[in-house]
Amino acid sequence: MLPVSILFEDNELLLINKPFGLPVQGGAGISHSLDQELSASLGYKIHLVHRLDKDTSGLMIVAKNAQSAAKWTKLISSRGVKKEYQAICIGLPTVSKNSGSGTLTTSVIAHGREQEARTDFTLISSGKVGDIQLSHLSLKLGTGRMHQIRIQLASSGAPIAADDQHGNFKLNKNLRKLGIKKLCLAAVKLTLPLSDGEKVFEVPLPDHMKEALLLMQGDGGAG
Repeated sequence: MLPVSILFEDNELLLINKPFGLPVQGGAGISHSLDQELSASLGYKIHLVHRLDKDTSGLMIVAKNAQSAAKWTKLISSRGVKKEYQAICIGLPTVSKNSGSGTLTTSVIAHGREQEARTDFTLISSGKVGDIQLSHLSLKLGTGRMHQIRIQLASSGAPIAADDQHGNFKLNKNLRKLGIKKLCLAAVKLTLPLSDGEKVFEVPLPDHMKEALLLMQGDGGAG
């Protein structure tokens, strides 16, 4: 199993840092998954509260029992848990005259129906890798739909670098030749409403995103 860091633990939950490439849930054709292997490692069954895509790394909550899972699922649905991501995109989202920040409100298809989705973004830095303009964004979720960030950024004209499901396949091929081969999206910050007050947890970007930023800066990127 790929290494999973446990950053926080209480009697209800574990806060973990999921690595790139690890599926969260087992199923057909999946030999290693977070839910199965973390349960085996801990000696008790963990319960998923929310999910990250296989190729999205970063912070995730898992519950120690079904009752806690129900509680934290409700907290996430009601925005009691604040989630922040970072992404490296091709281009910059086009939503307003102020291209350095804005709100993505594109609806997404989730659970077989169209649902409202909201993501706020802020530009951290920009630069070029080869001839491809890239943007490093901070993103705050207003809703939690499946593949929300990936779909919304692609719809706004700024697909995530190396997103082979929703992205720009031609430019991704070029980026792979230049050294950017893995999905550049990570859940980097969670604010949890704990019994003794809100607590903020942050993790650094995964190595492949750090390397992508170095490539951007090395080719004259800003920031």
